[in-house]
Amino acid sequence: MRTAIYPGTFDPITLGHADVIQKSLKLCDRLIVATTNTKNKNYFFPIEKRIEIIKKSLFTDLKLNKKRIIVIPFNTLTINLCKRFNASIIVRGLRAVSDFEYEFQLAGMNKKLNKNIETIFLMSDVENQIISSKFVKEIAKLKGNISQFVTKSVIKSVKEKI
Repeated sequence: MRTAIYPGTFDPITLGHADVIQKSLKLCDRLIVATTNTKNKNYFFPIEKRIEIIKKSLFTDLKLNKKRIIVIPFNTLTINLCKRFNASIIVRGLRAVSDFEYEFQLAGMNKKLNKNIETIFLMSDVENQIISSKFVKEIAKLKGNISQFVTKSVIKSVKEKI
């Protein structure tokens, strides 16, 4: 069974993230969507709520296969997560060229830490490339319409939070 890890904050999960998840499922048998809970970030949603939102968005709104996707919290190195789940692939989403330099360095560091892990970069479809969790939160706080960027479950959770 080929397992991949898709790490991120997913605060909140967007249609861009969902697009990368769907593309990842074409490359692996099982995908671990791992939302980080590092202490140095100021999260919009607490980890428990992010897990709940991710699951509702993927399984209720988008009707993705629960048997192939596992949603978990994590606060360790991604390569340690790979070891725990016997994953050989780390999936990273790219939106723009500006993302590439950081992601390239991160992939290089992960490769140095474990030469058996491959990082693959996936781009979401063109209509989803501009979406970021940061912009979704800003638009929502200013009472803008976020329906073209996130699923119904995310909209509901964001509105409740604001």
